[in-house]
Amino acid sequence: MIDYKMELNDEQIAILKGEKGDAMRQVLETVVLFGDIFGAKRLIPVTHKDTHLVTSFGLGVLKPLYACMEKLTSEGIKAQGYLTVDPRPLDYENVKCNPLEKFVFNKKMYSMQEEYESYLTKLGLKNSNAFTCACYLDEVGNIPKEGDVLSWAESSAVVYANSVLGARCNRNSGMLDLFGAIVGYVPEFGLVTDEGRKATWKVYVKTTKKPEAQILGSAIGMKVMEDVPYVYGLDAFLGEELNDEAKSYLKDFGAATASNGAVGLYHIDSLTPEAKRMGENLIAEDAKEYVIDDTELERIYKSYPVMWKKTDAKPNLVFIGCPHLTYEQLCKWTSDIVKTLKNKDMKKVSVRTVMTASPDTVARFKRTTKYELLMRSGVKLSSICPLMYTNNPIARGLHRIATNSNKLRTYSTSRYYKDAQLLDIITGGEAK
Repeated sequence: MIDYKMELNDEQIAILKGEKGDAMRQVLETVVLFGDIFGAKRLIPVTHKDTHLVTSFGLGVLKPLYACMEKLTSEGIKAQGYLTVDPRPLDYENVKCNPLEKFVFNKKMYSMQEEYESYLTKLGLKNSNAFTCACYLDEVGNIPKEGDVLSWAESSAVVYANSVLGARCNRNSGMLDLFGAIVGYVPEFGLVTDEGRKATWKVYVKTTKKPEAQILGSAIGMKVMEDVPYVYGLDAFLGEELNDEAKSYLKDFGAATASNGAVGLYHIDSLTPEAKRMGENLIAEDAKEYVIDDTELERIYKSYPVMWKKTDAKPNLVFIGCPHLTYEQLCKWTSDIVKTLKNKDMKKVSVRTVMTASPDTVARFKRTTKYELLMRSGVKLSSICPLMYTNNPIARGLHRIATNSNKLRTYSTSRYYKDAQLLDIITGGEAK
């Protein structure tokens, strides 16, 4: 047995000696070595057993992944709780593709999708609807409690769980999330510790109106990078209650901090659970300061590059919902689109538009009258991962994608627009 740096209990030592099989030994060995790298002194129990996995796509080139899955499932190993997983990469019914796009998706990219999902099922997948990046929504139900220790990896889900729910999880990589779920332990360092959750930045929001969540999150993420910010002033726009509107806003805000930087936790003064309970006791003594006003937000917005070959071209595809939309956002976008079309004497959107939400959120939305109104407007509703779709080099060449997602903008050639601009574009306005 390898000589590990951290302290291990009898159960963990027994597993590392192979007493629960070779696959389990390798799983725990990986978790321990990961902890050793970051100076963890011990492993702590995962108290929220239901895990969210970041790897949802069956890329053919991930051969080591499938070998690992085969070994785990052949020995009958499962996660200790159920699994939810990031969105599927494809939805041909609602996100149409031409034959060449489909060939690349099916044969060159996601050729192992069906096999990979069969492995997920054997490992404890909750159900066929469990594919979403927003697993923490009420409709999906993978909702940790404050103080729960998690084994998750999806960056937007980790930052939401840490910040809005007050759970504890580090920014893990793919497969480490599954390994922690299998052995029921994660290393004790970073954001699972009291010290690691202290803010090293004080951010003052001094805008004249509620800032766009995606741009504010982007500004903070690029400034503080992997550090923890304590944000003042946002409660003036969101209030002091984590209602549906506030949680929707913080979902998008957090995703931008995590993708434009590497933020895994933020505190919002007078709003998020730890900030309400502990206030400025969460702030480290030598915390740096960052002031964000209207001018700073506009500077950040104008700094985003346009990755299209023709920078003055018009968008021909719009994605709204990365991360997946909440039910509240789905209803609001529908109302705004329908109202704007009526005001412009239009029946359908002028640009191909796809809104994405979790399968369970979509199912809830379909039971309302708004669903029919959205369908009549020409908007498509999907549970796809927009980012996985944009990874197709053929699709990248064909489509000039506009979005209000800073995460999608960061990881693809999509162009970012503010909400009001995007609404105008899809209802016949000019892209600027």
